Amino acid sequence: MARTLVFGTGNRHKGKELSELLAPLGIGVLTLADFPDAPRPVENGTSFAQNAEIKGSQIALALRHWTVAEDSGLSVDALNGEPGIFSARFSDPGATDQRNNDRLLEKLGRLPPEKRLAHYTCSMVLADPDGQIRFRAEEYCHGRILTARRGQNGFGYDPLFEVIEYHKSFGELAPILKSVISHRARATRRLLAFLKQARLGDDVFN
Repeated sequence: MARTLVFGTGNRHKGKELSELLAPLGIGVLTLADFPDAPRPVENGTSFAQNAEIKGSQIALALRHWTVAEDSGLSVDALNGEPGIFSARFSDPGATDQRNNDRLLEKLGRLPPEKRLAHYTCSMVLADPDGQIRFRAEEYCHGRILTARRGQNGFGYDPLFEVIEYHKSFGELAPILKSVISHRARATRRLLAFLKQARLGDDVFN
């Protein structure tokens, strides 16, 4: 069997990021775009971790395939953690990145930089073909929200999210640097370490 994992997402940007991060281990990534009949679980958890487990377990069981799933989003201190698990639909149910970013800027108004602290969260799980969760990780990337978009890279809130120590937004950072410091990259490194240590790298594909 080919060395592949299913990534339980229809987001092509996330799929590309994970594929690049797993490539050094020789693992390919399929997404829900490769499985038109796969279930699209309702993400009705109350946390990133719960939503990741819902997706991972249901998709793995339906496809009978080892599956990586994650839930991630942006939390802003001044907004009491919003948009949080509603990051993808912050502005409205059919939200676009542009409308989400516009709403975030509107809600923060003219708050000074020290009041615009925020962090990205990524909760990631690995589920076996029976739907059992075999690995969990949650990682973060801290920064603050700019007053205007900067940069063309990334997706979601990346043009507004400044990594303070680099004085650049995720939209300005080179993709190779984001692949080292982002919340998703950090969670994926823990997944890689788990696969190597537990020898699941062999078990998954045999």
